[in-house]
Amino acid sequence: MTRPIQLPDTIPVFPLPGALLLPRARLPLHIFEPRYLAMLDDALKTPARLIGMVQPCLTPGSDPGHLHQIGCAGRVTQFSETEDGRYMITLTGISRFRIRREIDGFTPYRRCEVSWAGFEKDQGAEEHDTGLDRDAFMDLLTRFFRQRNLDTDWDSMADADDELLINSLSMMLDFAPEDKQALLEAPCLCTRRETLVTLIEFALRGGENEEKLQ
Repeated sequence: MTRPIQLPDTIPVFPLPGALLLPRARLPLHIFEPRYLAMLDDALKTPARLIGMVQPCLTPGSDPGHLHQIGCAGRVTQFSETEDGRYMITLTGISRFRIRREIDGFTPYRRCEVSWAGFEKDQGAEEHDTGLDRDAFMDLLTRFFRQRNLDTDWDSMADADDELLINSLSMMLDFAPEDKQALLEAPCLCTRRETLVTLIEFALRGGENEEKLQ
């Protein structure tokens, strides 16, 4: 459990398609663009050390710079600098937020005024999924990983707690950014697992259809 911290009204945001951060999870990032190096330097000077991960809105006809309204803020908990000035960092998910407005300013990166209301439980205790059928879920994962020629540590996955298992898969699996957004916005772990299962089943049906066509 992450100890609750004082959440600021304004945070820097990092729009990165497909990069999903969830509360209490960890996201490694490679920072090398000058504007995001500046963002990291400024974030490290603040008590909370928060960076907001948010998905750009990629729906047809949307403004290319438009952001989804809900993101997740992570605290910089690990970082190392390379010899050529790049950073390898880890963000630990603290809480989701809702963007109120983007702030115009002189920083090279984007900043937003945000609301944390409605996401109070993100800083609380780890969630459990009482509706999870672990055997059926693992069978579904086995078929999905086999179809995609993916490998994993099955023993660790089988022993993982509900939240770690579901959130890690939500962050790791290669779904479209809009699907990642749906996983982020799920109101509870049970709903996130149901969304994840739907996405995996849809991907399996697509792969099976492709094999039949060939």
